[in-house]
Amino acid sequence: MKSPFIKISNELLLQFRTPAVRHLAWMCHAPQLLDSPLSFSPANHLPDNLLTTLHHWDAHPESGPAVLTDIPKPRLGLYFEELYNCLLTNILGYEVLARNLQIRGAERTLGELDFVVRNPRTHEIEHHEVAVKFYLGVYQQESGVSFWHGPNAIDRLDLKTRSLLEQQSQRTLLAETAATLQTLGIAQPVATRIFMPGNLFYPLLDPLDQEPSVRQLCVPPQVPANHERGHWLYLEQARRLDTRAWVHLQKPHWLGPWVQAEAPDALATETALDAIETTGTPRLFALVRVDSATNLWKETERFFIVPTHWPNL
Repeated sequence: MKSPFIKISNELLLQFRTPAVRHLAWMCHAPQLLDSPLSFSPANHLPDNLLTTLHHWDAHPESGPAVLTDIPKPRLGLYFEELYNCLLTNILGYEVLARNLQIRGAERTLGELDFVVRNPRTHEIEHHEVAVKFYLGVYQQESGVSFWHGPNAIDRLDLKTRSLLEQQSQRTLLAETAATLQTLGIAQPVATRIFMPGNLFYPLLDPLDQEPSVRQLCVPPQVPANHERGHWLYLEQARRLDTRAWVHLQKPHWLGPWVQAEAPDALATETALDAIETTGTPRLFALVRVDSATNLWKETERFFIVPTHWPNL
């Protein structure tokens, strides 16, 4: 039975010491980067015993689903899908009928369905497409257009949104999809749902800077106003800041807020910053502050640091 009153605050999230439990708890309420009639909100279906379950898994992760103790998949998207599978089956009570189901045409693969599931309330078949995304806003003076690029600048929010709405969510309408599902004994899905939480990162500039990029950076209308935010800046800007309270966040710890018992390692942060220059790859950092009540170092803000040439491909 679900409760509409359960809300997992950031303060509560930071109490979970098992990373996968914290990531899973974050997913239950994470604001999304797409507001659409197709959007799926786990928060609307959470069970009354959610917090009891999460606290038990946090204290005894070996007693919960395997994803809580498995070594995370090297690709964040794959790890996120494992967590989503856990969210659906172990928390929301969905039955997963197929995952990453490839749809093949006569001569080529047409795509895949992330999840085909049975809704425990309606008992109907649904198709779910999922992604977790991190985009950095850039205002192009020449064109007057705002673009939101992923750390890999080929990835863009507008392109991903278009793909989800116009291609990925429409794959169940293909005759090849119906045929593939039929061979598995799965009925045609009656609905498609999209789940895409993540963060938008805004340029961190001098408060007195009145460049148009500060004033005119636009967020796409499909992005809800409550989206999670951070800042991004170039490496040479970061070099002028006090980074002693920064922590380099490696995947899968991009999901949800970061917490650690030990003080930040300033040398490790410097090493990670140096690597941005040598590899040309953006990196994510969290600013942490010690909580005097718990002596834990908790994230208060996060930053993407990018090389000088970013986002030029």
